Amino acid sequence: MSSHSSFDDIQARVAGIAPVLRDPLDSPYDISNELFIALRHVPHDVGGQPDIPVPYEEKAEEPWEMNTYITCECLGWRGVWNSEERRRAENDLGATLYFGLPYYARWVTVAAKYLVGKGFITPDELSAKLDDVRTRLEAGER
Repeated sequence: MSSHSSFDDIQARVAGIAPVLRDPLDSPYDISNELFIALRHVPHDVGGQPDIPVPYEEKAEEPWEMNTYITCECLGWRGVWNSEERRRAENDLGATLYFGLPYYARWVTVAAKYLVGKGFITPDELSAKLDDVRTRLEAGER
């Protein structure tokens, strides 16, 4: 696949890594307590779940991470979304993307999905901008 993939190619690639195996529910009226707990679980709510210790590592944000933060804050300031909508959009990514993407990569991913979903930009405009940025990065520009 070329470095200038179409929006549909990228979307298909992302769909290919998302988990899809599940048991469809026939009726939500009679479910077990275990299934009820599983249905209420969202990826970001890991409180009380078993985990392994992870060492804390001090890390300075990279320029793209700070740019993502500023962009998302500006979207809130301009009334496009609020922090709860951003958090909800992150949760809706699903466990594979939520845990598979770095922190600010989730932010930029949900910003793009949100802007397209709400009609602020079109998929073609987003794809063209990504191609433009990719070209500048390959040329060594910022």
